[in-house]
Amino acid sequence: MRIGELASRAGVSVRSMRYYEEQGLLASTRSPSGQRHYTEEEVERVAFIQRLYAAGLSSRTIVELLPCVDAPSRENSDSALERMAQERERLSAHIDDLVRTRDTLDVLVATARAHREQLGHPAAD
Repeated sequence: MRIGELASRAGVSVRSMRYYEEQGLLASTRSPSGQRHYTEEEVERVAFIQRLYAAGLSSRTIVELLPCVDAPSRENSDSALERMAQERERLSAHIDDLVRTRDTLDVLVATARAHREQLGHPAAD
């Protein structure tokens, strides 16, 4: 199938398909005129890639996980599990940073509200 059909069936843009190929996440064969052609299996592969992106993984990390799909083995599975655990730790640290940032903003908002309230009441002479 051609790139437009795959993109439509997988629910992604043609631009995303080209990006996936540039990043080594997806491969196509080329017709003599240079058109990309994909197999039926690529629909599920694109859906899998989308799930990995939705989990917060980068294309570089996804490339590291694909051997588990392309050449299933205990070693590849162990490697993928370890990599996903590392990504989970990274995301957890980022969440902790975001919570601290939100808490700091909450303090600033409370301070600004208190200051605004003082502006509404003229000082007694």
